[in-house]
Amino acid sequence: MNERRFDGTVALITGGSSGIGRATALAFAREGAKVVIASRGAERGEAVRRELEALGAEAEFVPADVSEAGQVERLLGRTIKRFGRLDHACNNAGALDVGVFKSSAEFSGEEFDRHIALNLKSVWLCMKHEIGQMLRQGSGGAIVNTSSVNGLGGVSQNALYATSKAGVLALTKSAALEYAKQGIRINALVAGGFNTPMLQSVFARVSPQDPAAAEAGFGQMVPLGRVGRPEEAADAVLWLCSKQASYVTGHSLIVDGGMTAPFR
Repeated sequence: MNERRFDGTVALITGGSSGIGRATALAFAREGAKVVIASRGAERGEAVRRELEALGAEAEFVPADVSEAGQVERLLGRTIKRFGRLDHACNNAGALDVGVFKSSAEFSGEEFDRHIALNLKSVWLCMKHEIGQMLRQGSGGAIVNTSSVNGLGGVSQNALYATSKAGVLALTKSAALEYAKQGIRINALVAGGFNTPMLQSVFARVSPQDPAAAEAGFGQMVPLGRVGRPEEAADAVLWLCSKQASYVTGHSLIVDGGMTAPFR
């Protein structure tokens, strides 16, 4: 049997119960990794764990809100207790349940704090503990943080999401510079529109009577003419974590069907 790219390694994926996170967890499992997933939704998380095990992978699900420091510390503790090490991490958890469809001056302080916690502080907290573990191991590692094309510029009526995702890019590049000599590569997936529950919820808010029409309109703005498949994002994450990307760090990999090509 041919050796798989991630045989014998351990991968942690936050936001692993749906969308890009689920697709990434399944892809790591197919490539031989032992997989830990974390999410706030226990029922969906357990369902994905069963999917991973059905592929023959050793898998663990840890319910966690990764915007909470204690829960992130517990997540890393569970990972190391079960598998003894950490080689790859995809910090993918995020939310759009606050801070959307308002102008910048209309947000409350609570909305700002919650949105930044869910989409930016969570990435920093996860990296803090992931990097700490990788340094203790002394064998390097690879981390991919999920950002968004919304983080490449301003977004009307969605300032907090754009702000948090821009912050993810700056955080990723800063950490990449700091830990390159220790063999820890840190990159960002800059995701365009992928067919995930989060994006479908946006279509439903934009056009409650006909979400499919909103999706079709979005697809028309993409040069490739469609919304992406989560598996296509997962392929990019796995490449960034693989030996084939051994000379890539501090990079923002834009995967958006060409949508932002006229502006970058």
